[in-house]
Amino acid sequence: MPYRDKPFSSGQYYHIYNRGLNRSPVFFNDGNYTLLLARLKKLLDAHNHQMIAYCLMSNHFHFLLYQGGETQISKTMQPLFNGYVKTINTQQRRSGPLFEGRFKSKHIHDDAYLLHLCRYIHRNPIDCSPPLVQFLIDWPYSNYLEWLGLRHGSLCDIRFRDDCLRDIGSYKDFVMELPSLKARMRLEAFMFD
Repeated sequence: MPYRDKPFSSGQYYHIYNRGLNRSPVFFNDGNYTLLLARLKKLLDAHNHQMIAYCLMSNHFHFLLYQGGETQISKTMQPLFNGYVKTINTQQRRSGPLFEGRFKSKHIHDDAYLLHLCRYIHRNPIDCSPPLVQFLIDWPYSNYLEWLGLRHGSLCDIRFRDDCLRDIGSYKDFVMELPSLKARMRLEAFMFD
């Protein structure tokens, strides 16, 4: 595949996302979700990148990452997804691509937008059709529970959360406030263009 024309830079935030080829599943069982997260943790730690927000859905994913080190995020994601696709292809007795091409990325340069993007990412399990869960706290494959202080994982850097929020309850209220239809459409257009 050709190189990306927009380099990733240290000290910047990026929304990384992709979905399954033809919107097909990319996670087939609970072990698939945990496998990807465990591999991701090792790679982020090795390159001094921080996970801010994530959500894994059956047929797509969203990561909000901070590039802390000099190694570009693309160099971290490439081995993650190459290895994951090989594992899934073996496990599912399939071949060929799993995702719709290489992952998508958006440089997030507007600090005010970061918290709205976290809300968008965390709301995925209830905003999809049909919803995967009735309550966000019931979806284990996002870091929403960490943001609420209900789970203490090691993948995410909660310093961002602590810097942004006056209290944890305010984030829960913020997430559950539905943005206007126009705002949701702008967000969705921004995600998968």
